[in-house]
Amino acid sequence: MSSLHVDKALNNNVIIAQHPEHGEVVVIGKGIGFNRKPNDDIPLTAVEKMFILKNQQEQEQYKQLLPQVDEALIEIINEVITYIAEHTDVPLNEHIHIALTDHISFALKRKEQGIIIQNPFLYETREIYPDEYRMGEYAVRLIKEKMDVDLGQDEIGFVALHIYSAMTNQNISQVREHSQLITDLVNLVADQLDYSFETQSLDYSRLLTHLRFALERVRRGDKVEELHKLDSLLKLEYPEMYSLAWKLTKVMEKRLKLPVYPAEVGYLTIHLQRLNQRKEEENK
Repeated sequence: MSSLHVDKALNNNVIIAQHPEHGEVVVIGKGIGFNRKPNDDIPLTAVEKMFILKNQQEQEQYKQLLPQVDEALIEIINEVITYIAEHTDVPLNEHIHIALTDHISFALKRKEQGIIIQNPFLYETREIYPDEYRMGEYAVRLIKEKMDVDLGQDEIGFVALHIYSAMTNQNISQVREHSQLITDLVNLVADQLDYSFETQSLDYSRLLTHLRFALERVRRGDKVEELHKLDSLLKLEYPEMYSLAWKLTKVMEKRLKLPVYPAEVGYLTIHLQRLNQRKEEENK
């Protein structure tokens, strides 16, 4: 059997079918359900640029979601996910079909009702996840072109986090927690240094990137090489920045409920010292 056997067409873009390897699947693709009848066979070669939901739980959730979603949006999401798949080297977690469809559908309803939700870590998202942010821009632009609804910049940031979640197999709530944690860490630095960051500055961008990679290392349990002599020197030369870096790693440990290697303190001290130096230069 080198074809899909149609059980039911849910709409023009989604069918339930029997797959030769995966059993019952939900197949999503532009026009795949158009004029399809039960017991029709579709050659697998025709399933190019289409997505197959194999996970039983994902299938059920998607089937429940479909009746609540505009069919034009299903087609747009399909285009967006095709675009993401073509612009990344990693396989996407299939939950993105549910997560992105549900999120954007809800965002469109909120927009219709005039409810605006501001994105508290929009700038951080753009800096930390630039590729995903560009993909989010594509999604919001496509919705504007095809549905004449502008979801705005805040929504680009939210969509980018969903894309990052699917690319890294992380739960979206975990991704949001990480973004919130980075924002909180940056605010803590600003308070301790009594300094309003120039968010476009290279030093600020470097700090965000460093925090992002630090959280990724902690999450994966990657061992960070000890700095030894440099660590002792940093502690001696920049005691305030070293103390602040230590405080930040303790906040990470508490929020992530994971150990942070001591070497992270030294690396963080270097970034903090750069920022402190910038502050002192500006105050001259």
